[in-house]
Amino acid sequence: MAATYEHPRPAITVDIVIFAMDEEDLQVMLIQRGVAPFAGEWALPGGFVRVDETLDAAAARELREETGLSDLFLEQLYTFGDIRRDPRERVVTVAYYALVNLAGHAVQASTDARRAAWFSVNDVPNLAFDHKQIFEAALDRLRGKVRYQPIGFELLPEKFTLRQLQHLYEIVLNRPLDKRNFRKKVLGMGIIKETNEIETDVAHRAARLFRFDKKAYDRLTRRGFNFEI
Repeated sequence: MAATYEHPRPAITVDIVIFAMDEEDLQVMLIQRGVAPFAGEWALPGGFVRVDETLDAAAARELREETGLSDLFLEQLYTFGDIRRDPRERVVTVAYYALVNLAGHAVQASTDARRAAWFSVNDVPNLAFDHKQIFEAALDRLRGKVRYQPIGFELLPEKFTLRQLQHLYEIVLNRPLDKRNFRKKVLGMGIIKETNEIETDVAHRAARLFRFDKKAYDRLTRRGFNFEI
């Protein structure tokens, strides 16, 4: 016998704030809505949670369906439940944020979105629903967490230079870092490994390439190592 409920139940959605880095700035992915409400306006990727899937599964599905992206760093952010946040009905959304390296990830809009595009986090247009609030919460979380967990490597190519690594942290943290101190600290952690390769097709002097050594990081963490930039 199916269960009955005395109280009405709100709908549940997931919304995803997707961050990426280009050579100049931190970017956020937005979609232009193709359906009402807010047709034609920019919004975060997301959608309704199905009754037979978990929140994490719904976020991964919506990410794949609305942008074509998959297998990314994806973490739950916060729950937003203002009564008037959606004009259609009572909707509670569970927000996530994702990190992606732009290289090798082609973005495509879904059938209910006109297009998908990257915007600088410093030049975000007006957003539908309460998505501006969600975006700002995700940016605050990223700027806080990138200092004490090595999630920043998710935004870099598999092989990167120390210049690229410092540039990433300066952009995300929105402040300059001393080159000598930054390199000394990062190299002293023992969590990045020098490769036998150098940059190619660059106008400046080619620099040595490094990679994040997750096994070393996990091993150090078990010993009580604390990552901090």
